[in-house]
Amino acid sequence: MQQYAEKKFTIPELKGISAKNIEEHMKLYTGYVKNTNGILSQIAELTKDSEKNAYLLGELQRRFGFEFDGMRNHEYYFRSLEGGALQLESDSLLKTAIEKEWGSFDEWLTRFKAVAMTRGIGWAMLYYDRQEKRLVNAWIDEQHLGHLTGLSPVLALDMWEHAYVADYQPSGKKQYVEDFFANLNWSVIEANFKEADR
Repeated sequence: MQQYAEKKFTIPELKGISAKNIEEHMKLYTGYVKNTNGILSQIAELTKDSEKNAYLLGELQRRFGFEFDGMRNHEYYFRSLEGGALQLESDSLLKTAIEKEWGSFDEWLTRFKAVAMTRGIGWAMLYYDRQEKRLVNAWIDEQHLGHLTGLSPVLALDMWEHAYVADYQPSGKKQYVEDFFANLNWSVIEANFKEADR
């Protein structure tokens, strides 16, 4: 059976987010890759007698969504921090699309940061809806509850406590969001958008 490969990321020194926190965070990502592959192997084995193993298969299928989305969400997140902070070009296609949807970049950013401050654990996501040719902000509970069908992630901000508590404490959630954007490599986000709009 084909396995998902763990991706490697080279994250430079970041404002506010320590190298130690990134190192520990990447260990969680490694676990998501391992668990995704392990669950797929178990499903393949249990399916040989699917009637007998119906309950286990059902629970594994539910868990697969959590582990897989945890893997993929983190790949978007870590990739966006590679290469150092780069601003979004004023003439970029993504900026034009943001302005079309929300009127201005600053209005979108205010709304996205509000999504990120949602109480609980999860992800703030900027998606692209290819069918409607528009961008959409959304909150994802945990790793997988609330992903929007058919939409492509453009930007993923991890809002689980493990992403920020070691450096910011629970009360520093808002500063973590600010620092995430200060560290963001917008050329990666632009590339995600172009890929989604192909």
